[in-house]
Amino acid sequence: MPFSMTGFGAAEGAVAGGTLRVEIRTVNHRFFTPALKLPSELAPLEAEIRDRLRREFDRGHVVLTVRWIGDVARRDGALQLDIDRAREAMARLRELQTAVGLSGEISIDLLARQPDVLRVAETDSSDVSWLEVEPVIADATADCRAMRRREGEVLAVELRQRLDQLDALARRVEVRAPERLVRERERLRGKVAELLDGRPVDEGRLLQEVAFAADRLDLTEELVRLRAHLAAARAALDQDRPVGKQLGFLAQELGREINTMGAKANDADIAQQVIAMKGELEKLREQVENLE
Repeated sequence: MPFSMTGFGAAEGAVAGGTLRVEIRTVNHRFFTPALKLPSELAPLEAEIRDRLRREFDRGHVVLTVRWIGDVARRDGALQLDIDRAREAMARLRELQTAVGLSGEISIDLLARQPDVLRVAETDSSDVSWLEVEPVIADATADCRAMRRREGEVLAVELRQRLDQLDALARRVEVRAPERLVRERERLRGKVAELLDGRPVDEGRLLQEVAFAADRLDLTEELVRLRAHLAAARAALDQDRPVGKQLGFLAQELGREINTMGAKANDADIAQQVIAMKGELEKLREQVENLE
């Protein structure tokens, strides 16, 4: 069963003494294009995370967001007070107060806002290991792929309906085609008789012209190839692997055969069936763009 390229998955897990939340959103794209939004502690693990995503997703724009939840102080580092910096800042503020002739007390709020008086200590990212992070990433990707599979099942049902409709329209063309050749023969007979103005018709020459017309207008090869492409598309939809690119190629080949039938139509009814086939094929192509 094919997978859609649209999905969402999330997971949480204990990592380095805190709780890590991983969210993955995927949308359509011709290629695999990951975008990672990581806290600084996980930056050294970016290569491992990209490789893990590449093994899970064949195509699509994949956005992975990782954040810490709860116990913020543990990850962001403890709040530290620099006493020497505070004393220096207070001295400079008093100098400024004297220089501009202001009175009153310098508030603790103003002092605390001075650069580096209070700061968050940097944490050591080396204590966040891939062995702890990987299971959370795996759970989030599994959740996302489960949604992509459900979406893919829905898409597969609709694509099979489009393929069945194309097959039904092709059968109408196949039924109509022989009648068109009979009409072409009678048209040629009438045209020749008109030109001969009552003189005998050379049946041999007429049959030769009819044979030329039949060869020129014959749709047998196009119908055979179209059915072969339809069968290949149905077989692809039964595969449990990425098939979006294969179906995209088959859609191009179906379009080629349909266009050729339109060029050879020479019949209003067949032309209408070809137009309907082009409409169905366009809908099929739109849905194929959503498949991995």
